[in-house]
Amino acid sequence: MSEGGAGPVTGEAAAVGGAAAGAAAGAAGSGDPAVGDAAVGGAGSGALAVGDPALGDVGVAGAVAEGGDAGLRGRAAGLDAADPLADRRALFALDGTVYLDGNSLGALPEAVPGRIADVIRREWGELRIRSWDESGWWTAPERIGDLIAPLVGAAPGQIVVGDSTSVNIFKAVVGAIRLARAGTDGNPAGTARDELLVDASTFPTDGYIAASAARMTGCEIRAVLPRDVPQALGPRTAAVLLNHVDYRGGRLHDLPSLTRAVRAAGAYTVWDLCHSAGALPVGLDAHGVDLAVGCTYKYLNGGPGSPAYLYVRRDLQPLFDSPLPGWTGHAEPFGMHRGYTPGEGALRGRVGTPEILSALALEEALTVWDGVAIEEVRAKSLALTDFFLECVARYVPEGRVEVMTPAAHHERGSQIALRCADAEPVMAGLIARGVVGDFRAPDTLRFGFTPLYLSFAETERAARILGEVLAARP
Repeated sequence: MSEGGAGPVTGEAAAVGGAAAGAAAGAAGSGDPAVGDAAVGGAGSGALAVGDPALGDVGVAGAVAEGGDAGLRGRAAGLDAADPLADRRALFALDGTVYLDGNSLGALPEAVPGRIADVIRREWGELRIRSWDESGWWTAPERIGDLIAPLVGAAPGQIVVGDSTSVNIFKAVVGAIRLARAGTDGNPAGTARDELLVDASTFPTDGYIAASAARMTGCEIRAVLPRDVPQALGPRTAAVLLNHVDYRGGRLHDLPSLTRAVRAAGAYTVWDLCHSAGALPVGLDAHGVDLAVGCTYKYLNGGPGSPAYLYVRRDLQPLFDSPLPGWTGHAEPFGMHRGYTPGEGALRGRVGTPEILSALALEEALTVWDGVAIEEVRAKSLALTDFFLECVARYVPEGRVEVMTPAAHHERGSQIALRCADAEPVMAGLIARGVVGDFRAPDTLRFGFTPLYLSFAETERAARILGEVLAARP
């Protein structure tokens, strides 16, 4: 799921301002499925969260009663001092800007320019074609896929990196439909599975690709909100394409239960992880997801246009029939055979020559994750978004914005979306003041929270400047 999109964001909108500070405190506690078995900031996590001693006895929603602006700034300083991920910030090229658009394009990891310079001057400039073997270019798609795997809860050998998100959605959706018709999962071969369900709130590209895939495979396509998928499934359903996190409002959908429902109906899931990978636990293997795709330029910080990835569950790999059988996915790619024989494992998802420069930039970017548990990232994400909501409630004039993002932790991704009647000029004003978020037509202010490099002090500053910008407008 890339940027932009259509369709209304579902869910409750809470007015912000004055007494609305309580909207920031509606988070789920221990057992939140989006966090894993431990509560946010639970025992042994070392993470900051609601109820953390660094927040004080009053918890996240209490700073308003603790002295206003000074109380919030002091709390931010305390949270930053106790942040177990604080050292990651030094690994990124940052300036004085408060960057809240990492859910569109992640910040540049400091090590990437040097790595790419070496790739260009030595591996390409000196070794030239030898680098396909000697520098490991040929195996990069699978090798980098294995680096992404633990961030989305997958064992090695199930993810291949390459192509765009759109291309991988096409491969996954058509592949899922073919699986449903091939006599797998107890379905008789040739079963009339001729229906494709698509997330009605999806990013447009997902819908465009799905519609084309439906035409090519003779399927009827139906747009369904994720919450309504279990009731919409039937004996005709072949595949279901869903977004883990809604790109506009930040709603986190229930991947485990929806995957179970689709499987029980004899259909196959394709999950779009663009707004969740690198921000929260996904659990692809644990929850039995069939296929998944995602981009790498958001929370994974791979850079503009960095290659996407395709996940195919291990037991489905021998059955996966890609609609784009390219030469690098062949069992003998240099045999130059006229007929196609797919390779084994994840590499059968490959198509053409790998995008080496961008792929190796991504590989280097992923080193910022060394030693980081995704559960720690999730805990800080929730603490940051809770704190932002509290600060918005303190600083923003009453009635000027509405919170579009769910308050409950198990329904929240790593962004906060605010509905604002004059959102476009307000965002322009924020950017002019050094706070970078983004505007989504017609009336949405969207702020992405990237825990590896965002501080609580920046979070407080962003909300304070938002309040000032809004107060200055008629």
